[in-house]
Amino acid sequence: MAAAVSSRAAGDACAPSPDLVGTLTDSSILKTKVYIGGEFIEAADGSTLEVVNPATGQRIATVPRCGANETRAAIAEAATAFESWGRRPGKERAAILKRWYGEVVSARDDITRLMTLESGKPLAESRSEFDNGVASIEWFAEEATRSCGDVLESPDRHRRFMVLKQPVGVVGAITPWNFPFSMITRKVSPALAAGCTVVLKPSEDTPLTAFALAGLAERAGMPRGVLNILTGDAKAIGEALVKSESVRKIGFTGSTTVGKLLMQGAASTVKRVSLELGGNAPFIVFEDADIEKAARDVVGSSHRNSGQTCICTNRVLVHESIHDAFVEALTKRVAALRLGSGLEAGTTQGPLISAAAVDRVEGKVRDALAKGAVAACGGARPSWEAGSPLAGGYFFEPTVLIGGTVDMRMFHEEVFGPVTPVYKFATDDEAVQLANDTQYGLAAYFYTRDLSRAWQVAERLEYGMVGVNEVAITSEVAPFGGVKQSGLGREQSKYGLAEFQDIKTVCLGIGGGT
Repeated sequence: MAAAVSSRAAGDACAPSPDLVGTLTDSSILKTKVYIGGEFIEAADGSTLEVVNPATGQRIATVPRCGANETRAAIAEAATAFESWGRRPGKERAAILKRWYGEVVSARDDITRLMTLESGKPLAESRSEFDNGVASIEWFAEEATRSCGDVLESPDRHRRFMVLKQPVGVVGAITPWNFPFSMITRKVSPALAAGCTVVLKPSEDTPLTAFALAGLAERAGMPRGVLNILTGDAKAIGEALVKSESVRKIGFTGSTTVGKLLMQGAASTVKRVSLELGGNAPFIVFEDADIEKAARDVVGSSHRNSGQTCICTNRVLVHESIHDAFVEALTKRVAALRLGSGLEAGTTQGPLISAAAVDRVEGKVRDALAKGAVAACGGARPSWEAGSPLAGGYFFEPTVLIGGTVDMRMFHEEVFGPVTPVYKFATDDEAVQLANDTQYGLAAYFYTRDLSRAWQVAERLEYGMVGVNEVAITSEVAPFGGVKQSGLGREQSKYGLAEFQDIKTVCLGIGGGT
């Protein structure tokens, strides 16, 4: 967790550790200052935040701790830039986005190392996130030229109707730490493609990836003020964004609690909002499922990024007739996961993001155990050898819990940790009822060989995305988003571009006559 510190030293208040610089091939992509109006600057009062490697608990950099004043300055820069950026032809915006894409691709190795150092995830997962995230830049660069309006059939002879798609204006984007690269590209790329300008607040836990993207955008010729990135006081920055008349849209990925506050704040100026909030994903394993494939994919879904994603499997619902065989297959795979630093070869599960995150996961596991669950493997913090550099890291053992019941906290709350709880069901109706028994509705998964069941269950599940015999459900071409209290709007795909566009009707009178 990033910690606030105070610094008044000019020029070097915000800096990376020497060890961090030495890990990069091109150290020039490493930026530790906020990016406002085309310049990398420190906070006005010189205050900073520490960025910590969660695998060791050690500081790797300090970055500015900005507040409302810097946010208002960034908004002003974005508003000025919008006057020209929003009027550029889509072909011109596409060309700049494609150059940005090229710069980012060339920095893949260094960016993925930064992601691992500040988020803790294994390097293989950082590379996967990079490949998925950079595809968004390329996709929306192409969408900038594909998006078009419409000409409507008139009901009479004397009028003609046209539909124009225009950028909404300045966008305030707030992104989380669990995907420090792809959450940014998924919000910024469509906004820029549509002709909007952006003020981005990445998580204070993982700002280095965001600042690297800013530097690469500058290399690509992104005009001043089109993209602005600042870190700091989350409350002050968020309030400045939602209260500003100049900001016409808020895009947020994070907790449902914070999303509701942003939605309330945005109402004061009737801003558009896109909210990607909490999840509580079920994974249903029907009696005809391929047990080994289902077990493998549960691990891939539940333990990705140490369980810290909004679409991670949170509840595994298994038909009672195959429960024991499935648990055996699942436990074997989870027990084989290797804890360690994300930069170490062979590591398949890294740390959680902070000590507080470990405490939260441990509390939910203790609650489950107290209510009758049994740990088939894991269930506690790991023990490291004396002197291990990982002793100060934020780790929790890969865990499988069996004997789950609906009165356990983790049935109703996101675990956000490397814990896979297993519950039994007897009928299809019971499985669907248990899956839908949540305020959330982001992602759900189920495995079956029955085509009729596949259609029926997919339609009955109250989720924005459903994976049938598949857990890799995200793509730049497919809409991403949830229902119920998991959010509003969609990211990715042509539907994601529309989130940043206003629809304008133009009626042309062509005079009288017969």
